[in-house]
Amino acid sequence: MNKCISLQEVKGLFKDGMTIMCGGFLGVGSPEGLVRELINNGAKNLTVISNDSAFPEMGVGQLIVNKRVVKLIASHIGTNPETGRQMIANELEVILVPQGTLAERIRCGGAGLGGVLTETGIGTLVEEGKIKLVSNSVKYLVELPLRADIAIIKAKKADRAGNLVYEKSARNFNPLMALAADRVIVEVDELVDTGEIDPETVVTPGVVIDNIVVAERY
Repeated sequence: MNKCISLQEVKGLFKDGMTIMCGGFLGVGSPEGLVRELINNGAKNLTVISNDSAFPEMGVGQLIVNKRVVKLIASHIGTNPETGRQMIANELEVILVPQGTLAERIRCGGAGLGGVLTETGIGTLVEEGKIKLVSNSVKYLVELPLRADIAIIKAKKADRAGNLVYEKSARNFNPLMALAADRVIVEVDELVDTGEIDPETVVTPGVVIDNIVVAERY
């Protein structure tokens, strides 16, 4: 099976109303080419799950600026003024999730778990409307799993089977998101033949990758 597709072929995969996970941390490790194709595609009314909303000119921040997102699930939005403006104007629904909880909810989605128990948020606005459990006299919030229709992620290198190697801290949320979506598209800087990557360096196995796109230089 040939997993390699062009950026132009990616356009047809995005639809209005989809839930999309996007890797990255303040734009680092974000699939910039895939984000641009998502903008060019014209898909709107998207729910985006990302660690943050990056900057207006980087990562998922570009989707916010172009008003393609109706709901954002993220751990913080402070680096993108447009996100805050749209939220205050009721143009964008923002659900803020503590960063560790966000990671665990995505992990649960990928592992087929029903949720995670955490003390984070107890006694704050975070607990409003959520299920609570008490175990050994400790109160926990039940945080539910997160999944997406499509995950767009970034890796440094892939072989043609889709085995991935990441670049240092650019790894961030990408491996978690690769397990928590119905379709996973990875943008890579380098594509090599299957067998050329040392198995010990593979972080994300090719079995969970549906499509590979080689990054263009911007």
